[in-house]
Amino acid sequence: MRLRRTIQAALTACVTLAASAGLVATGTSSAQAATPLPNRVFAPYFEAWTGQSPAALAAQSGAKHLTMAFLQAATKGSCTPYWNGDSSMPVASSTFGADIATIRANGGDVIPSFGGYTADNTGTELADSCTDVNQIAAAFENVITTYDISRIDLDIEDNSLTNTAGIDRRNKAIKLVQDWAATKGRSIQFSYTLPTTTSGLADNGLAVLRNAVSNNARIDVVNMMTFDYYDGAGHDMAADTQTSAQGLYNQLAKLYPSKSPAQLWGSIGITEMLGIDDYGAAETFTVANATTVYNWAVSKGINTLSFWALQRDNGGCPGTAGSDSCSGITQNTWDFTHIFAPFTSGSTVSNDFSVAVNPNSGTVAAGSAASASIATAVTAGSAQSVNLTVSGAPAGVTATVTPGSVTAGSGATLNITTTAAAAAGTYPLTVTATAPSGTHTATYALTVTGTGGTTGLVNGGLESGSPAPWTCQSGGAVVATPVHSGAHALQAAATASQTGECSQTVTLKPNTSYTLSGWVQGNYAYVGVSGGATASSWANSAGWTKLSVPFTTGASGTVTVYLHGWYGQGNVYGDDFSIA
Repeated sequence: MRLRRTIQAALTACVTLAASAGLVATGTSSAQAATPLPNRVFAPYFEAWTGQSPAALAAQSGAKHLTMAFLQAATKGSCTPYWNGDSSMPVASSTFGADIATIRANGGDVIPSFGGYTADNTGTELADSCTDVNQIAAAFENVITTYDISRIDLDIEDNSLTNTAGIDRRNKAIKLVQDWAATKGRSIQFSYTLPTTTSGLADNGLAVLRNAVSNNARIDVVNMMTFDYYDGAGHDMAADTQTSAQGLYNQLAKLYPSKSPAQLWGSIGITEMLGIDDYGAAETFTVANATTVYNWAVSKGINTLSFWALQRDNGGCPGTAGSDSCSGITQNTWDFTHIFAPFTSGSTVSNDFSVAVNPNSGTVAAGSAASASIATAVTAGSAQSVNLTVSGAPAGVTATVTPGSVTAGSGATLNITTTAAAAAGTYPLTVTATAPSGTHTATYALTVTGTGGTTGLVNGGLESGSPAPWTCQSGGAVVATPVHSGAHALQAAATASQTGECSQTVTLKPNTSYTLSGWVQGNYAYVGVSGGATASSWANSAGWTKLSVPFTTGASGTVTVYLHGWYGQGNVYGDDFSIA
């Protein structure tokens, strides 16, 4: 029920078995001392199976430290871990080595994480899979020396919480690694990431720590997954984080009675799940929750602040629960990262800002206009100049931002105008805000309806200057004279070989009575419907004449509305069409 499963098509493809012959180290066995992590660190989980560059996402988001998920065996029974259990992604400098070097050059680091939900459910979590404690320890040491890291995270969930043999092997291996590191002068930490209730660890999670104590394995950080409670209740996720952590504090105080309050809080980590978690909307962690948790975490002096997962820190799928690629709530990209990033001790807070559109959606009839407010705010550092643009407007829609440049903290207006020719539909308009510190975006969902309202007739007055969505036989066009009203009318060009018909298809309610109206001018000017209904009327006049055509739709509700003349009688004109 916990941290999202790894996507594992690779598990079934081209797996290299490492059998029980042992692990071949790809890193150096020398003890170059890795730089310890800060006393307080923000390290969101990075989904390593996506093919994305962790260094690139770290730079884009501002998350200097990452928890890399996940390392696991390729097959049950193996003692060799691979990234995502994919044998093409070994523990080697060729896999993520360049990214990790870049992350370090930018002032950050990584925490490799073993386990995860998929591994715990397929028997490929390393200590569940491998029954040799020495080989488990060797695998840990290989990761440490290959990537020169100072902490390993162990994500233990679901079936791994009840595998008592695996729990014991894992903790014995931790003790072996700690003894090895001490002889090499190397500092290495281990964190356990465990599921939680709203009042602390469940007993199976606590049993993992009891076993560690019995094996003299030092656990530096106990990281709680404060989500996926699955208790059928509504949740204030920020408040529940605090009660859960307080419960863990009380549990750790009994396990480690010699530790001071500051040491106990300093051994606690928190991992949130952004937006809507796997359970659903009742467990939604909001941007406002993030601010509350951040301030609380700083005040308590906890060690690690994290979330699942960096790739979810965007608002690309409102209403979706448990996605691996978006939060399921309306937010700006990197909103959560920007709130949590200053948590890392020793980090320099640079200028940053946010942008939002309110309301973030609207409906407008083709030919009408709409507007929305754009708000910017300083989220870190000081105010800076922000340039605002908008993109994504379809044909017949014009979107602008005024003013085009503001100081962060100031507002602007999104202006939307439409012509009668704008096609009905919903269109995402992207407001892009650019400043020296970087770029943020916000989305406005514009829904365009036809000028005929619920009747679907579009461009009835031809005021767009274009016939669309009317289609005409040769010679048909929008003209500026004669017109019944406004600036344009529709011309149907009747010749000796054609009636010049102009038409558009509309969808109405099935089996319902309507009246089509329109103004016409010319010899034998016809207005009517065909397809799902058949009815027409005509006039023969040098002036404008209103025609009304009653009709009843069939089972589909779809009809074709038309204007045409008669063979050899010359052009006819139509204007101000409507259906009521």
